[in-house]
Amino acid sequence: MKSNSIIILILIPFFGISKTWLVGPTKTYQSPSAVSSLVADGDSILIDAAEYEKDVCLWKAHNLTFIGVGGFAHLNAEGTAYGGKAIWVITGNFNRLENIEFSNCTVVDRNGAGIRLEGTSLTVNHCYFHNNQDGILAGDNPASDIVIEYSEFSHNGAGDGYSHNLYINHVRSLTFKFNYVHHAYYGHELKSRAYKNIILYNRITNEDGDASYEIDLPNGGPALIMGNSIQQSRYSDNNTFISYGREGLTNPGNHTLYFIYNTLVNNEDKGIILNIQTGMDTLVCANNLIAGKVTLLNGIPKGFINLNNFIQSDLSVFEFRDALNYDYHLSKGSPGKDSAYVFNESFLAYELNPTHEYIHPVESKFRYSDLHPDLGAYELQQVSANKEYPKHRMQAFYLSDSKQLILDNKGSDLTNKQINCTVFSLDGKPFSPKRQTGVLNTFDLAELIPGIYTFTLKVNSEQYAGTFVVTR
Repeated sequence: MKSNSIIILILIPFFGISKTWLVGPTKTYQSPSAVSSLVADGDSILIDAAEYEKDVCLWKAHNLTFIGVGGFAHLNAEGTAYGGKAIWVITGNFNRLENIEFSNCTVVDRNGAGIRLEGTSLTVNHCYFHNNQDGILAGDNPASDIVIEYSEFSHNGAGDGYSHNLYINHVRSLTFKFNYVHHAYYGHELKSRAYKNIILYNRITNEDGDASYEIDLPNGGPALIMGNSIQQSRYSDNNTFISYGREGLTNPGNHTLYFIYNTLVNNEDKGIILNIQTGMDTLVCANNLIAGKVTLLNGIPKGFINLNNFIQSDLSVFEFRDALNYDYHLSKGSPGKDSAYVFNESFLAYELNPTHEYIHPVESKFRYSDLHPDLGAYELQQVSANKEYPKHRMQAFYLSDSKQLILDNKGSDLTNKQINCTVFSLDGKPFSPKRQTGVLNTFDLAELIPGIYTFTLKVNSEQYAGTFVVTR
């Protein structure tokens, strides 16, 4: 998996002096478990790319940063687990992972996970979870925000239908973007009881596997599912694509689901796209491309907006680029071009028109935008070469201690450039921070209260976007 053009580094304040721990076969500390009891709040753990067999441990410290160096640091549990739970049990708060691979965790209870999250909040970037009984298993924590981006989840599940590629319990929010999720073993590709769910620009494809639901949001709550490529196998264990509230509408807040700009392909001989709990507040289903023999809706919402969806049982009608290999980009002969309804509103801090596309494997790009967008997860008209944004040209860093958003301009001169920054809270409220007086690349965010935020930056004609967390 290659790095993406936008890197958001979340820096959380801590007390004391942080330390960097070097881990690897040729280092003083030859495995992550060798430092797990030594690290202090705010430390960084750099782990060399290598395979660490049966190395399982507990992480208690807060504000840790884990990075695999030179490739994936592969934690191959080989059937073991810490405390009968997971490869890594994380009880600390506000930790961040990048370039770590978790595999082959099994336990007697059939829920051995790559990560068992028992602390508050976690950010996962560019990680790989496979052949565990659960990829990530997160416990109940109403103060916890989980962000997972640019990661792959495959072949997780114990085969009992109760374990999944990901299983997120009752947390404050889940933000799930630019991921590749596939081949759950008789479980769901993604199951989340989070109070708020933001699921954007992912490839969620069971391919030739035997998974159950593609997305299960069993307790409802505000949810945005936009810009995803979703496919169900002919061998699927259950013909529902998206399940919402079917275990009870018990989450706090309004039970509203926006299901927009997705491309769905059903390779079974029947299927249900949206299997909802009758009585949910509002369902908006718009601008989707849906291929295969399906029923759009099972259940009766209080409010239902069904707008500009193209549904056809014959897959050949869509003329996808390479449907046999699950590439559902449009071609010149595809239906749905220039026919999407353009929303002039936002939900959960996101505009209701897609800004990105998933690129396989585990990449993203800006989506071409005009006044006439296409249906589904992909735009036929692509960003021209002179508008492509060079990788790593600019990075954005949020500094919690000073409550500032910093642009790393990579040597570019910002002196005469117009820079506009807009920050959105999860409830969609915008905030326009001011540039710090006398400083070209710094925005003041002192007014923000703790929570998870998104931002957009426009530097002349170029655009950047990202996510950050404000802590106390």
